Amino acid sequence: MKTYVMLSTVLVLFLSCSAPIKLVKKPIVFDQQRVELTKQYLNQRYQLPSDTILITPKMIVLHWTAIPTFEGSFDAFYESTLPSWRPDIENVSGLNVSSHFLVDQDGTIYQLMPENYMGRHVIGLNHCAIGIENVGGTEAVPLTKAQLRSNIKLVKYLAKKYAIDYVIGHYEYTRFQEHPLWLEVDEGYRTTKTDPGEDFMQKVRKATKKFKFKPIPTKTTE
Repeated sequence: MKTYVMLSTVLVLFLSCSAPIKLVKKPIVFDQQRVELTKQYLNQRYQLPSDTILITPKMIVLHWTAIPTFEGSFDAFYESTLPSWRPDIENVSGLNVSSHFLVDQDGTIYQLMPENYMGRHVIGLNHCAIGIENVGGTEAVPLTKAQLRSNIKLVKYLAKKYAIDYVIGHYEYTRFQEHPLWLEVDEGYRTTKTDPGEDFMQKVRKATKKFKFKPIPTKTTE
């Protein structure tokens, strides 16, 4: 009987432990050009003159790429400079958009860059935000249950590793315009976002409520 109880206890402990998160390393280009453009972005957009591109993560921002394939999504972030099809934000900075993680439709999590490097994925908050992109997000290629599970795992992993205060959807970023974390100097530089969708965010928040992330600020005028 004692042996049975001991084995049962070990089994319960094993089952209660969450499986370690699996990250597939697939780095985008982060050459000296990208480093210098990142420093320029920190200086010009946030008035943060710096010799480093390291950040202290305080926020996680969830996105979708609106690109139907992993290959297309990865290619959009890969190069150091903005591609020709992004003239909408080219005049702000030549630095290409980037995200720390990219989650494929099957739930595979790819790490594109170090978690503490500044990426360009959210206006006003890049200096303190880790970005998680999800392949798809269109009516034809909606986000999947596998992606939801992976986003939840990734948020939990990051929240245990860093002092994360906020987890937000990209569509919620403008609510931080009056917040101390907001550093964008150009009052006219805003874009309208809907990713990754309210339903997706509600499910992520419900699954990670034990971390007691701070509520996002009250919506301000955009």
